[in-house]
Amino acid sequence: MDTIALQALADKFPTIGRARAEIAALRASLLLPRPVVQVLSDVHGEYRKLRHVVNNVSGRLRPLVERLFGERLTEAEINDLLSLLYYPQEAMQYFGVSQFSPEQRGEWALTTLRRQFEIVRALAAPYRRREVLRTFPTEQDELFQELLEEPISGRPADYLPTLVASLAEHETARQTIRAASHVVRNLAVSEIIVAGDMGDRGPRIDGVLDYLMRQPDVAFTWGNHDASWMGACLGSEACIATVLRFSIRYARLEQLEEGYGIPLAPLERLAREVYADDPVEHFAIKGTGLRDALQLARMQKAAAILEFKCIGQAIQRHPEWNLEHRNLLHRIDLPAGTVTIEGVSYPLDDTRIPTLDSANPYALSPQEQECMTQIRESFVRSPRLWEQMTFLVRHGTMYLRRDDCLIFHACVPTDAEGAYLTLPIDGVEQSGRALFDAISTLIRRAFRQGADHVGLDADWFWYLWSGPRSPLFGKDRIATFESYFVADKQTQVETKNPYFEQIHDAEFCRRILREFEADENGMIVNGHVPVKIAQGEHPVKRGGNAVTIDGAFSEAYGDRGYTLLLTPEGLTLAEHAHFDSIEQVLVSGADMLPKTETLRTYPRARLLADTEDGAEIQEKIALLESLILAYQEGELREFTAL
Repeated sequence: MDTIALQALADKFPTIGRARAEIAALRASLLLPRPVVQVLSDVHGEYRKLRHVVNNVSGRLRPLVERLFGERLTEAEINDLLSLLYYPQEAMQYFGVSQFSPEQRGEWALTTLRRQFEIVRALAAPYRRREVLRTFPTEQDELFQELLEEPISGRPADYLPTLVASLAEHETARQTIRAASHVVRNLAVSEIIVAGDMGDRGPRIDGVLDYLMRQPDVAFTWGNHDASWMGACLGSEACIATVLRFSIRYARLEQLEEGYGIPLAPLERLAREVYADDPVEHFAIKGTGLRDALQLARMQKAAAILEFKCIGQAIQRHPEWNLEHRNLLHRIDLPAGTVTIEGVSYPLDDTRIPTLDSANPYALSPQEQECMTQIRESFVRSPRLWEQMTFLVRHGTMYLRRDDCLIFHACVPTDAEGAYLTLPIDGVEQSGRALFDAISTLIRRAFRQGADHVGLDADWFWYLWSGPRSPLFGKDRIATFESYFVADKQTQVETKNPYFEQIHDAEFCRRILREFEADENGMIVNGHVPVKIAQGEHPVKRGGNAVTIDGAFSEAYGDRGYTLLLTPEGLTLAEHAHFDSIEQVLVSGADMLPKTETLRTYPRARLLADTEDGAEIQEKIALLESLILAYQEGELREFTAL
């Protein structure tokens, strides 16, 4: 064993006794139930609904509370307790806690805290004691330990009431109740995984990331919509124009202006000056906002033309993408009112493209260049956008393995025979798992370089958003131009990669699982493609070892949504419906209880030893045993107290 590595371990465990105590605790922890993991996908900016699905743990908290208190509390009292767990700040305001006398506040706080910690004790089973204590905020640490141990502490009967009453006198009881609710939720789920697509279409990507950044353990597998936002943060003009167009199309300008401090005045000015008399029939806005709908439609068109030009420039810089056929601006014949797509001439629905220079169609006009320069500066200098996107990069990856699940956003690009398609990254043809790893490296490298030094790497974020061989996209094209400018619906067809049909085959899935060094009898978990429930589609594929958990979470897609729960007993799929409001939860006890389906039941409840975390614990035990041997043989000196 490397002496330097052992010395680093010795700093934490300076004696044989300390090392053996840790080994004993680690071995015992392997016998604990595996903690619950909650997997979501395709949130698409729906931060209010996300908050409720996380707060109620996909419906798991209510049954637990009903089991613990069903014979002692009324239905209204149970609803009030759940409201405090889901939305402690709003619930206490609704209950009028601030108007209570100190005595009333003390009694109410003591009762509430005791109920909260009865739930905490029920949820603590999968965790070592130190992990439970780690969820306690410093300010409430002593009180929370007293509450945790109250049934066995032997304290005088008036000990806890006196402690809580003192807090109530100084009006800190509300903060304490709120902290206890967070402890409950943090123990209910050990990890939240979001399998891509934080934003677009829904109201606020910044709200989604704000909420997820406050969670104690969150991980991401990136989606193609995430790639466009990450690229915009790094100054990719193609990604910036894409993000602008999406935000305008769905009237989601608040996320740019309020969320990230990116003023849209330059784009408004461009729309007024260039498209002032344009009726923009094909650029209608999906949604409502404070701005005039016609002005928004003109802004959308201005952003779309910027997008097509900037994409064209990126494609020209990357001949290895083989996408020249998707550059359509130089194939437009404005006098004839046509565009040639893959050798076929189609009439244009809209010939008002005043900034199109037939001699240099992908060059921005002076007005467009001024607009893009100003807006790009706002994107790359937005501190909040940089903070959130770097968080997404630090906590994200292209794929994750959890227990027997392999989680990634969209697809492994394949041909019709199921062979992996290649994509040149840094001049090397990559496919399968190697492609995912190479993209992860590229994304992290780009963010280490930052917007001022990223160079051509920035273009790759646009390709990840919509390139044919992008594992985050999985179609032969994105037909944005055709949907705006060509009436013939055949031109708007986007053909899915064969992967999306092949995952119905169990043997194909087993091959994918082996490729990513996952259990071949495990489950592939994807998002990206909304399951069309109304048309009879089912999230579980016909082979039984792949599931799509994009259930149209966003209101713009259908306002449903799935989450997958990895529990000791098996895999549970939860189907969510519309979420009304926090007010409805407080006033009427409304909840969003999902329809659940058990996808897998294990022969016995899984322990921590059965998971990848268990394998890591075994490695830690081996390291500690090597440390003990080094102490015993005199290779390292114990730091015993004199």
